[in-house]
Amino acid sequence: MYKTKNDLPEKVRTQVAAMLQERLAEAVDLVTQAKQAHWNVKGPSFIALHQLFDQVYEHASGHVDLIAERIVQLGGTAEGTLRVAAKRSRLPEYPLSISGGEEHVAALSHSLAYFGEEVRTGIDKADEIRDRDTADILTEISRSVDKDLWFVEAHAQ
Repeated sequence: MYKTKNDLPEKVRTQVAAMLQERLAEAVDLVTQAKQAHWNVKGPSFIALHQLFDQVYEHASGHVDLIAERIVQLGGTAEGTLRVAAKRSRLPEYPLSISGGEEHVAALSHSLAYFGEEVRTGIDKADEIRDRDTADILTEISRSVDKDLWFVEAHAQ
């Protein structure tokens, strides 16, 4: 950890930065999964899903920035390369052989749901160790992920 005048105790900053590194890996993974879906979707709902998956990508890219910047604000180093993300992400593996809209909806909604669950676990941890700013950032991300999940899942109903 780098020295900072941030008044959170170093122990708290270290714990939060470690937890955020996990979310960062998953967010980077989610970015690539959304693009995978965007590039490869086919079928009768192509244009709607193509555009929706691009929006999920844009939102996930924003989550990456929020998480990485919070790590650095706390005195950490954001470790957000694809290689690091591939090693650390616990998101479900995205199937590369799918092309149909329903298959992409199922795969991406599964990853969004998992990421949302992990983010909410992070909110609880941040609250528990009294880092309200991180809890607030993760709450913002959680709301966005839930909205994206709603939009994607609506295509399966």
